[in-house]
Amino acid sequence: MASRPVTNPRKNASQARSRATVDALVEATARILVRDGFERASTNRIAAAAGVSVGSLYQYFPGKEALVAAVIERHNRDLMQVVQAAVAQIAGASVEVMVRTLVAAAVAAHRLDPQLHRVLAEQTPRAGDGTEVLFFPREAQGLFRAYLEERRDELGAFDLDLAAFVCVTSIEALTHSAVIHRPAMLTDEVAVEALVGEATRLITGYLRASPPSAAPGSAP
Repeated sequence: MASRPVTNPRKNASQARSRATVDALVEATARILVRDGFERASTNRIAAAAGVSVGSLYQYFPGKEALVAAVIERHNRDLMQVVQAAVAQIAGASVEVMVRTLVAAAVAAHRLDPQLHRVLAEQTPRAGDGTEVLFFPREAQGLFRAYLEERRDELGAFDLDLAAFVCVTSIEALTHSAVIHRPAMLTDEVAVEALVGEATRLITGYLRASPPSAAPGSAP
């Protein structure tokens, strides 16, 4: 059985010059993934695009997979910053406003770098244990769950963990599918507003509906 590629960096970049080198390598990897795809990306091409030697690359990363993992980590971090900035504005907001804000944040996050997003989704395999493209950061589910807890009396007897999972997964599926299958939609502000509106109606309707008191066939 083939061993998993090593995805952890060889060493951390603590000095400014080292951090600049690492940043250049990660950025070059992202550009080459978009331009050439995962299979054609190589450490030689990445080093050349970053303006460093292959030897310098290997001081920080054991191979292509570790560089791709760093791109994924950076991409996920960028997505989360968009979501956190939006969530910070909705304290005390109504359910409709909260959902619309989160949906709009998901769309905005997916519009950050849709070409890279598409490459990571379609061409890049999972890059090792614990490193994967999240597309809508896992932390968003926790933020959504905390908001639902504040509105528990208004929403009724929901399993809030399950409700948060259903809502965030649904938002992610819609926005991610738009990037992959309808990329032109994300360049049209009217289409984006329509998507946000329809997704908001979907999620709000789910949250406003009274959940069943028991599963079909279960004892009262």
